[in-house]
Amino acid sequence: MTSHLARKAFYPGRIPFPLLHIDTGHNFPETLEYRDAWIQSIGADLIVRSVEDSIRQGRAFEKASDGGSRNHLQSITLLDALREFQFDAAIGGARRDEEKARAKERFFSFRDELGQWDPKNQRPELWGQYNARKHPGEHFRVFPISNWTELDVWLYLRQEKIALPNLYFTHERSCLERDGVLLAECAFTVPKPGEEFTVRRVRFRTIGDMTCTGASVSEAADIEEIIQDIAVTRTSERGGRADDRRSAAAMEDRKKEGYF
Repeated sequence: MTSHLARKAFYPGRIPFPLLHIDTGHNFPETLEYRDAWIQSIGADLIVRSVEDSIRQGRAFEKASDGGSRNHLQSITLLDALREFQFDAAIGGARRDEEKARAKERFFSFRDELGQWDPKNQRPELWGQYNARKHPGEHFRVFPISNWTELDVWLYLRQEKIALPNLYFTHERSCLERDGVLLAECAFTVPKPGEEFTVRRVRFRTIGDMTCTGASVSEAADIEEIIQDIAVTRTSERGGRADDRRSAAAMEDRKKEGYF
């Protein structure tokens, strides 16, 4: 989880706000390589806070029922970081078409003093007018591309010629299939009886925790082919997230606890 952060006081550095990465410890290596190269190229300050540290401190607890995923534990680490730096707003890239709980989001999503989201306690947003008033301890999650689609994002990436990690493009990777989701081989994904890893030609439409981020079988090797794929697909990219399938309200429940 990486977000842009801003606060009232000018944050010292090469740009006026830092970037925050909540590290689950289960990242794709390619993601971290891309992150570090991108941060250097744009001249940004990077803050990293670790879920592993939250576990060591007794702030977060792993459960066997989570299947190794630490995705929901990010909420605790994120809220601790927001309090640590007293940020007024965290800017994220979530979109309404990703998942039905995110379709309820405002552009300025209000979070209370506990960092929690109440879909019934949000401000009206009329004609691009936003109410950013808040009390100490409260904050906003701001989603400037909330009304974009996945296709809009790829058309923008093509227009701006933005470099991307190779995870988004077709490549060969060892995967196993679990409950209809292709999971990449890694130290944190342990095969269950009857499961085995096989090499597949896949790409990732969304990138997160390796233990719950599903791959898509695809031959789309460049942006033009990806755009063609997306134009005919009928499923959201988050359809490949195993943790979103745990219940009909899985994402909404996590958001109420402070998830981005």
